[in-house]
Formats: sequence, C-alpha cells, structure tokens
Amino acid sequence: MDKIVKIETVAQYNTMRGVNTLHPLITVVDLSKAQSMPAQTFNFGLYAIFLKELDCGELKYGRRTYDYQEGTIVFIAPGQVLGVQPGVKTFVPKGLAILFHPDLIKGTSLGKTIHDYTFFSYDVNEALHLSDKERIIVLDCINKIQYELEQSIDKHSKKLISSNLELFFNYCTRFYDRQFITRDHVNKGLLEKFEEVLSKYFSSESSFNKGLPSVAFCADALHLSPNYFGDLIKKETGRTAQEYIQTKVIDLAKEKIHDNNKSISEIAYELGFAYPQHFTRLFKQKVGITPIEYRNLNYNVEFFQN
Repeated sequence: MDKIVKIETVAQYNTMRGVNTLHPLITVVDLSKAQSMPAQTFNFGLYAIFLKELDCGELKYGRRTYDYQEGTIVFIAPGQVLGVQPGVKTFVPKGLAILFHPDLIKGTSLGKTIHDYTFFSYDVNEALHLSDKERIIVLDCINKIQYELEQSIDKHSKKLISSNLELFFNYCTRFYDRQFITRDHVNKGLLEKFEEVLSKYFSSESSFNKGLPSVAFCADALHLSPNYFGDLIKKETGRTAQEYIQTKVIDLAKEKIHDNNKSISEIAYELGFAYPQHFTRLFKQKVGITPIEYRNLNYNVEFFQN
C-alpha cells in the first residue's frame, strides 16, 4: 500500500504546488500555474474544493476513480483521502482549487453551519456539474475571496472571507438542487430500487439477525454515498431517508400486529428492534397509539364486522 501523506496546513499544500502563501488558513490556487501534485495518496486535514475546467488526468477518491469534466466541482472534507493518479502530461490542467483550514471558520456563521453542506461527503461520481451561467457565479465568489487574500489581513478579513465562502456554498446547494432535477434520468427509479432493497431486507429476515436497516446500508446497496442518497430521497419525497425507512417499518408492523399468535415483543424483534419498548415508542410516535392499542382496536372492528 502506498504511503499516505497528510496535508495539515495551507502552507504545506502551497509548498507542494509551488505557490505563495498569502493567508495562513486559506489559499486559492490557479491550477494552470501550479506544480503538479505527485502520484500519491493524501489525507486532507483541510477543506478542499476543486473546480476543474478540462479533463486533466485522474483523481482517485477512496476506492473510486473519477475523470473530471468541464465545469465540475468536487468537495473534500477534513479526514478524507484523495489519491492522485499519473495523468496525461501533454497539456496543462485548467481550473481552481480552494483549500482552507477548519480554524478559519471557527466562531463564524459558516462555522456553525458547515456540516449542513452535505456535499462535502458526497462520493466523486456525485460531483457538481456546472452550467455556463453557474460557472460564472462560482468564479465571481472565488474572485472575491482571492481579492481579500491579496489585501493586508485586518479585522474584517476573516468575516469577509468566510461570508464569501458561505455564499459560494449556498449557491452550490442551489445548483445541486438543479442537478437532482436535470439528472433525473440518472436517478430514475431510485424510490422503486429503495423499496426493493427494504423489501428484500425484511423478507430475508435480515432485520431479525442484523437489526433495522440503516441509511448507510441502503445507500451502499444503491451504490451511492449516504448523504447524496439522503438528499435525493428528501428531494423526491419531502422526507428523510430515515423517515422513509421508519414508515416502511410501521407498515410492516401493522400487518404483523394482525397476527394474534405473535406477541408485540416477537414482532419488535422480527422487525429488527433490539428492545420492544423502542418499537412501541416509535409506533406510538408515528401512529398515535401503542401497538397493543392498535391490535385491540382492529380486533374490536373485526369482531363487530363478523
């Protein structure tokens, strides 16, 4: 296995790319003027955003390799691993990279909301593809950040830089919403496949042996990252993936409760709950009454109908 090099500071990254450090906590790098990164595996201790404008070799993220296309943005959060593969050397790559240390946004509005930008944990094949108009907006945000880096650091620098980063991320959130719609053909049938995964899981008794299916399990079964999968489900249904799973569990529970030969505890274990009281709590939260009350209510209805 290749040695993993950890990039912990902005200055370390700038030195590797052969560019000057204008600010100790953030850098904007013009890739066409920077030295190529060595074919190596890196563990980033920084937030990193790469905007590539041309095919320029390959980056390997985790276990997957991704060819960057024109106007593509990839987001990397601290702790993630990125491998640089040997690329084509007959042309100079174009694009920009922004890297910033987590300390830059501490105590700022962005520092409180950075984890809301779930695209930082999307997989590489879930990158953001920009339209021409979107690219202009993105470059405007980056130019404002670059302008601040070229000024002397003062008491306003941190706020202005973090505010422009936040504006940039908010635009990217909007652009991802657009991409979820325009790439509908790619995501077509996602809900049906999600249902198939859940149905297979429960029918195979995996729930009894392994517990309730997690969002991460379902995402992996559909070859998506958990956050991208969750965001897609939210856009399609208005519910989180976890809420969708819980709805499926409650629907199955209602069917099983009609079988008076099974106790509520047995049903809870079959569905994957470690403790029956957890099942009862969720059922009452979603249905408004306990499983016992639901069983008795339906028993009385059936009795009078007969």
